[in-house]
Amino acid sequence: MIFRVLFFVFVFIPVMIVVIPLQALVNALKLPFWNVLPRFFHKVGCVFLGLRVTVIGQPATGRATLLVSNHISWTDIIAIGSVADVTFVAKREVGDWFFVGMMARLQKTIFVDRTRKTDAKRTSTEMGAHMAGGNAVLLFAEGQSDIGTHVLPFRSALVGAAQHAMIEAGATDVLIQPLTIAYTRLQGLPVGRNERSLIAWVKSRSLKQNVVEILGGGVKDVTVAFGAPLSLSQTDDRKAVTRAAENLVRANLVALNRGLQLAVATNR
Repeated sequence: MIFRVLFFVFVFIPVMIVVIPLQALVNALKLPFWNVLPRFFHKVGCVFLGLRVTVIGQPATGRATLLVSNHISWTDIIAIGSVADVTFVAKREVGDWFFVGMMARLQKTIFVDRTRKTDAKRTSTEMGAHMAGGNAVLLFAEGQSDIGTHVLPFRSALVGAAQHAMIEAGATDVLIQPLTIAYTRLQGLPVGRNERSLIAWVKSRSLKQNVVEILGGGVKDVTVAFGAPLSLSQTDDRKAVTRAAENLVRANLVALNRGLQLAVATNR
């Protein structure tokens, strides 16, 4: 804990003082390397939070890509953001959170109001425009975080909306890339259900309580596994493609939690 306090005061705060105004300038000027500083910031965040990230596979490049992932904790964003250049889709409330909302906007986070079905159109248009510019968008497809022992059903609505938005932007198809995140070890020891409850952000715990548990905990080994991308064209069944991605993420999460080799190939 002493290390984290010292790191926060002498490293993290100075980094924020430099990165925040620079990133705001980069975004205002619409410079193409907008993703460089966020990725650096997330790497520093991993050190501060005690996240040791292992990557399996690689993110798709050169094509409009929508990554669909399981969701365990707010630290997922830090871990994934440290190894991939992505824009996240988050619930609207995140944009209203003190400091977090500002940082999310600096990374061009796309906000969606899940209480309004009509908001899916606006969100998908933003996603399509961002991907059409050669950027990757990440969607936590379960719609909520879970403890990390299993995967909740993926929601296909935004996947289908992104499909139509990309076609409207002139693309013939969009890549749907499954991504699995798993917290496998805590202080070098295998993570069980009790330990996962200290990492996952679930409804029974407030954000403040979860932050305290993360900061007070030891080093957490996190695996980020990129699955083989699936092509989604105008004529493809978005529910079937979403289900295929969900099944891959579920199989890989089970394998990672058990310390086994991934059940399904993850390389492109």
